[in-house]
Amino acid sequence: MLKTAPKQTFALGEWVSSYLNYLRNERQLSPHSLAAYERDVRRFEGWLAGRSPAHLVLADLTDYVVWLGELGLAPPSVARHVVSLRGFFRYLQLEGVLKENVAELIGSQRLWERIPKVLSPQKVEALLAAPAPYDSFPFRDKALLELMYATGCRASETQSLRLADVRLAEGYCKCRGKGNKERIVPLGRRAVEALTKYLEEERPVLARRNVDPPWVFLSKSGAELRREAIWELIKKYAVRSGVPTNISPHTMRHSFATHLLAGGADLRQVQELLGHSNIRTTQIYTHVDQTRLQKVHAKFHPRA
Repeated sequence: MLKTAPKQTFALGEWVSSYLNYLRNERQLSPHSLAAYERDVRRFEGWLAGRSPAHLVLADLTDYVVWLGELGLAPPSVARHVVSLRGFFRYLQLEGVLKENVAELIGSQRLWERIPKVLSPQKVEALLAAPAPYDSFPFRDKALLELMYATGCRASETQSLRLADVRLAEGYCKCRGKGNKERIVPLGRRAVEALTKYLEEERPVLARRNVDPPWVFLSKSGAELRREAIWELIKKYAVRSGVPTNISPHTMRHSFATHLLAGGADLRQVQELLGHSNIRTTQIYTHVDQTRLQKVHAKFHPRA
């Protein structure tokens, strides 16, 4: 149970704001990552209900994780909350507010233990072919889908992609991922062709509705295409092509990585293309690709 807190007040709300400023200014997290951290830490603040984290023990934080599960959050969301909590406690420890960071001892289901949804190459082909002439902006939608599958870009990275980041002649683009980290990703012939058609025929029309927009993918008003719009487009074309409708932009990223490994790519190469800082995050895709495991078994097992 929670220990009795001392009478002096602990301005948790002020420390939460200070932590978010630290993430924004010193860690330079993207707005999307910052919003996720804020949601997680604010939820913890609400659970504490005015109590001080300085007097929590491991059992209390375990109760918090159980409470998150009772809210109906998926295991990856619970795991992300735990990561956010550890970071917040680490910050409080550095600032001298906490003597020990008991949040480091919390156990939770690891993110990579949850196998992601992946489309087969055939279903990806059907999805990429779904945009039709009767759609509002078929060239844009086709280019967006081709780019996401060719590069493994997240929705936020696709949204923020700028014209200056794309090198069609050289066949690559520069992505800005989490923590504003940059990486170079090849585009491939079909993505280059789709982007070229969009940039030559549709984007100039959309761009006239704004003042020199820098982004590659524009809305009908010439503004930056919203992440929610990217979700809606993928859902729309999933329905049309007969692909499972529970997919998301991240399904394209999962499929990109899994298909690379199935084709013989090295895990370290896939890690670099995805922009993962930890190889363990990339290792989940070795469990997704059953054909790759079968090939390994057949090649190396003496009784295969």
